[in-house]
Amino acid sequence: MSTIQKRMYINGEFVENTGGKWIDVMNPATEQVISQIPEGSADDAKKAIDAAEAAQPGWEALPAVERGVWLHKIATGIREREAELTETIIAEGGKTYGLAQTEVLFTADYLDYMAEWARRYEGEIIQSDRPNENIFVFRKAMGVTTGILPWNFPFFLIARKAAPALITGNTIVIKPSEITPNNAVIFAEIIHKIGLPNGVLNIVTGYGPTVGQELAGNPKVGMVSLTGSVAAGIATMTAAAKNVTKVSLELGGKAPAIVMNDADLDLAVKAIVSSRIINSGQVCNCAERVYVQEGVYDEFISRISEMMKKVTFGNTTEKKELDMGPLISAAALQRVEDKVATAVSQGAKVLLGGKRSEGPGFFYPPTLLVDVQQNMPIMHEEVFGPVLPVAVFKTLDEAITMANDSEYGLTSSLYTSNINTAMKALKQLKFGETYINRENFEAMQGFHAGWRKSGVGGADGKHGLQEYLQTHVAYLQFH
Repeated sequence: MSTIQKRMYINGEFVENTGGKWIDVMNPATEQVISQIPEGSADDAKKAIDAAEAAQPGWEALPAVERGVWLHKIATGIREREAELTETIIAEGGKTYGLAQTEVLFTADYLDYMAEWARRYEGEIIQSDRPNENIFVFRKAMGVTTGILPWNFPFFLIARKAAPALITGNTIVIKPSEITPNNAVIFAEIIHKIGLPNGVLNIVTGYGPTVGQELAGNPKVGMVSLTGSVAAGIATMTAAAKNVTKVSLELGGKAPAIVMNDADLDLAVKAIVSSRIINSGQVCNCAERVYVQEGVYDEFISRISEMMKKVTFGNTTEKKELDMGPLISAAALQRVEDKVATAVSQGAKVLLGGKRSEGPGFFYPPTLLVDVQQNMPIMHEEVFGPVLPVAVFKTLDEAITMANDSEYGLTSSLYTSNINTAMKALKQLKFGETYINRENFEAMQGFHAGWRKSGVGGADGKHGLQEYLQTHVAYLQFH
């Protein structure tokens, strides 16, 4: 049986790449090749950028509400292919059925949400120091934008970058991850079927060092948005710097969860486990390290160990009712295994898990580490797997100091029943987001943005939409 070969989408047409090379796409649960995508080149990226540049003036000239109608049409097209998209995301990314389906439906909802900003985003009138003058602040499109996507939420990230770009009058070129590109091809089929004007949204498949670098470094690009690793963010920023192109980066995270003596332990344990095992721990805002106050430490460890023992995992393409699937690749599996081994060699104790599962598939079980010290790499380096290191603390001040001791600053969480404790933590925690008494999962109307090496700029809500706008100030003097 021949492997299904996909196509890129440039200027309203499905095309192959100029170089004739292909990239294998693998099911991480079976290690079987399920499709091939074109290995796009810098020339392919340039063609897509040129198409987006040609389409942009006409797209921006449409009233925003008409652009919103197109987003609603895309959302409808997604819902019509919900089952197929869910199966595709499971097969190429190893997600559970529930998480894959949620991603599909959330993506459609996100497009509808951003479409409704058509009549809501606005400029300003500023008071002038002169008697016969008005000062206007117009908010206008950036022009051509580009989006470089990760593999962990590949479908939703298309909308997170394209929806605010399109509603504000920009056009966009998307590079999906070469690991999980099949869902993006279906997205292209949806926009093609509804007749979105040619060049408004283009999809180029390939690798970061070629396609990604062109999307970041091309002088015609007004803004590049990347979600990925710190290394990928630095490479993107470096490429964009030569043209002083605006960048928006969502990078890594090492989210701390602080559990106080007065916490509702049932709630804390459930939320932390949920935040650790979602997508097999491969989420940048997952709870990556836990600090538990000494008064409830033993009880917390007992409860969380019992809950993690009940977590089910396996081949998500064969069974719907699972809590976790595989890690994304052999390299990811090896990285997680190495980080746990290093922690153990430094004195950490494995209470649960700690060893890869028998193949095929890149499976690693839920793993609980105790006797963990703050100076261990496991408390500072992003694991990106279902591994939970737990440390003990005495005072809130101590916990906040350890939580802030990180090069990352994306998300954090706190479990307490004391409003004073919550407010003090909110004042002192140095993270873009803090979740109190709930799991780590952001809302589309919020603002997902990190501090330090977790990123530049942000996404979602009003503030995420404004990332795709630039200001034009006009001084109008009259007689």
